[in-house]
Amino acid sequence: MIIFYIFSLLAVIQNGYIVSAYLDLNVPDSKYFFNKDLYESVLDPELCEEQIQFIQANRTDLLIEFLDAGIRTPRGVLTGNLMDLGNYYQCLGINAEAPGSAVEGKYCLIDLPLNQTWPSLPTLPELPDGWPEGWPEGWPEGWPEDWPDLPWPGTNPRAIRLRDKIAQKLKEYYKQTHTNQVINGANENARTGDTAAFQAFNFELAVCIPKSCTTHGALNALFNTTGDSVVKFEERSCRLPNDKAWVPADYVAITIFSIIGLLVLFSTLYEVYLNNQKDPKKAKPVNKLCLAFSVIKNTRTLVTYNPVPGAIECLDGVRSFAMMWVIIGHTFSTLISSGILANPLDGYEWMMSLKAVWIMAAPITVDTFFMISGLLLVYTTAGKLTSMKLVKNIHLFYLNRLLRMFPVLAATILLQVSIFGKITDGPFMDIEMNNVHRCRVYWWSTLLHIQNFLNPEHICLAHSWYLAIDVQLHILSPLVLVFVLTGKRKLAWGALISALLAVLTASTIYNFINNFPASYFVYGRVDEAVDYLSYYYVNTLTRASPFFVGLIFGYIMHLNRGQKKVRLTFLPVMIMWLCSTVIIILCIYSIYPLLQPDWDNQTAENMINSFMRPAWAMAIGWMIFACHSGFGGPINWALTLPCWKVLGRLSYAMYLVHYPMMFVIHSTMVAPSYFTVHFSLFRFLADFSLAVIVAYIVTVTIDTPCAIFIKHFMGPGPKRPQTPKVEIVDNVESYEKRPEA
Repeated sequence: MIIFYIFSLLAVIQNGYIVSAYLDLNVPDSKYFFNKDLYESVLDPELCEEQIQFIQANRTDLLIEFLDAGIRTPRGVLTGNLMDLGNYYQCLGINAEAPGSAVEGKYCLIDLPLNQTWPSLPTLPELPDGWPEGWPEGWPEGWPEDWPDLPWPGTNPRAIRLRDKIAQKLKEYYKQTHTNQVINGANENARTGDTAAFQAFNFELAVCIPKSCTTHGALNALFNTTGDSVVKFEERSCRLPNDKAWVPADYVAITIFSIIGLLVLFSTLYEVYLNNQKDPKKAKPVNKLCLAFSVIKNTRTLVTYNPVPGAIECLDGVRSFAMMWVIIGHTFSTLISSGILANPLDGYEWMMSLKAVWIMAAPITVDTFFMISGLLLVYTTAGKLTSMKLVKNIHLFYLNRLLRMFPVLAATILLQVSIFGKITDGPFMDIEMNNVHRCRVYWWSTLLHIQNFLNPEHICLAHSWYLAIDVQLHILSPLVLVFVLTGKRKLAWGALISALLAVLTASTIYNFINNFPASYFVYGRVDEAVDYLSYYYVNTLTRASPFFVGLIFGYIMHLNRGQKKVRLTFLPVMIMWLCSTVIIILCIYSIYPLLQPDWDNQTAENMINSFMRPAWAMAIGWMIFACHSGFGGPINWALTLPCWKVLGRLSYAMYLVHYPMMFVIHSTMVAPSYFTVHFSLFRFLADFSLAVIVAYIVTVTIDTPCAIFIKHFMGPGPKRPQTPKVEIVDNVESYEKRPEA
C-alpha cells in the first residue's frame, strides 16, 4: 500500500491537469547563444543604402553573387518542401571593397507567409503615338499593325489551392514537426490554417544581404520601395562570420577537458614507460591510481572478458540489440520530424505505413532497459545484503548509483553546453542552438535527476529522462528490497507482487482519468503530443511497471542461482516462448492502427498505455530467464556472442552521446536531405559508428578512470556469503551497474 500511495502522490504532483508543478524560469532567449552586440554594432541604414546603390551601379557581379547565395523558390513544394536555404558559406564568404567601406555578406532566414495581400500586377504601357513609326529602329519586321489583346492572367494568388489530400498531409506533417521542435527545444510557430489553401503555409527562405543592412532595409532598397515592404515577411534569424558568443561555460569546458587530456596523456606515457622496463621491480607503478587514466590499460579492460560464475551472459546481447534499436529509431525520427527533408511528405507517408511499424515501435525498447535495471538490482543484491545491512548502508546504496552515473552524464552535458555548439555551423544551427540553451539553463535539474518533474518540455539532453526515472525508481526500491532481502520467500513474493499491482492500479487509474494518446503520432491528435510527453512518456508512475516486473524476474533468477538447469518440461517452455513471441509482435504492431486516419478508440489507447509496457517487460524477462536457464536455443547463442560484450559495456555512453551527435550532424547540413529508406539506413550506420567511437573515447578517458577512483575510495562493497550451491556475482565487474537505455 505504501507503493500505491507514493505513486498516487507522484501522479497528482506531475499531472498538470490537477497541479502544475513544472518550473517556469525567466531565462534569456536562446538566441543569446550568438553575439547580439555584434549584430547590433554592424547595422547602419545609411551605409546599407550606399552599399546597395554602389553594387547596383558598379558591381553587378557582386549583386549576382548576393542573389545567387540567397533567395530562391523552394523546389518540391508538392512533396512538402517549403524551404530554400540558398548557399550559406558562399554568402558569409562575400567580402568586397566599396568606397570607404567593405561589403561583407550576412545570411538571414525569413518566413514568408503565403496568407497575405499580394501586390497588384502592373498595367500594360500605352502605345506611343504614330504606331508603328513611333517605335525605335530595329523593331521586328512583320509585327501586326493592330496591338494584340494581351490582358494579364486572371489568377488570384489567394485562390491557389492544393489537392485536399496533399494539403492535409502538409498540415499534419508541419504540426508534427512543430511538436517535435517543441520537444527538442526549438521555438518555431506551427503552420496552421485552411487545410486546403496553399496560403495556409509559410515559405522559409534564405536571403543574402550586406551585413550593414536589415532584411527589410536591404530588400526595400533593392526593389526601390519605401515604407512597408511590398511582401510581408518575418525575419527568423541572421548569421555573421564568427558570431558565436563566448560564455563562462566555454572556458569551464575547455579547462576541464584539457585537464582530463593531460591526465590521459601522462598516465598513458607512464604505462608505456613501465612496459619498457626490463627490471620487474621497476615495471610496477608507484600507485595503481597512476594508471587510472591510461588509454592502454582501460582499452585492455574494455575488450577483455573473464567469465564470472553466475553471470547472465545473454544480457550484453539484449543490451546491444536494444541500443541499436534506440539509435535507428532516433535516426529515422530525427530525419523525418526535424524539418530537414526536401521531401518530408514522402517520409511522413512512409512513417505512417505498415513498413515503418518497426521504427514507430522503437520507443518500447526503453522498457527493456527498465526491466533489466530492476532484474539486476535484485539479482546482484539478494544474498549479498541483508535487510539490516541495506538499511544501515542506504546512503552508500544511493551514493554508489549516483556516482557511477555522474561522470559520463556530466561530461555529455559539458560537451552540449559548449563544444557541440562550437563545432556546429550552418543554416540549421537553430536546432543545436536550442539544445545548447536548454543545457545552459537546466543542466542542474538533469544532474539532480529531477528534470522529468520540473522541466519536462525543456530537458537538457532530451533523452536523459530515462536516467531520471531510473534513479527515482532506485530511490524507491528499498521499500521492496527490505522485504526481499529478509530471505523469507513468502514475504518477498508478497512485497514484489503487491508493489507491481500497486503500480499497475495507480497508472491505470491515472491513464483512464487523463485519456492520453498512445503515441506521439496518433492521427488527428498531434496537438496533444506535448502533453503526452510531459504527463505520460516521462512520468515515473507510467514508466515504473517494467522496473517492478524486472524485480520479480531478478528474484526468480536469484532463487534458481547455482542450479545447473531449471526443471521445466518441454510443453510449458514452448507455451512460454509462444506467449512471449505473441506479446512482442502485438506490442510492435499495436502502433499501426493508431496511425490511421479513421482511428478513434480512447479505451484501447488507455489499455495500451496501461498494460503494453509491463507485458513487453514480461516477454523480455522470459527470454532472459529462458536463455540463462538453458532454454534459449539459437536465441541464446545469438545473444551470447563475444562481440556483444564490448557494445554492452559501451551502451551507457552510447546512449548519452548518440542523440546529441545526431543534432550536431543535422545542424551542419547546408541543404535539405532527400528521404529514402536506403539513405536512412546508411545514415543509421554512420550514426551508430560515430556513437561507438565517441562512447569508446568517453569510456576509456572518463568513465573507467572515475569507476576506478570510486571503487578505490568506496571499496568493492559487501561480498556474498559463500555457499556450496550459490555462486558469487560481482555487481561492478560483471554488470558495470549502469543504466543502458
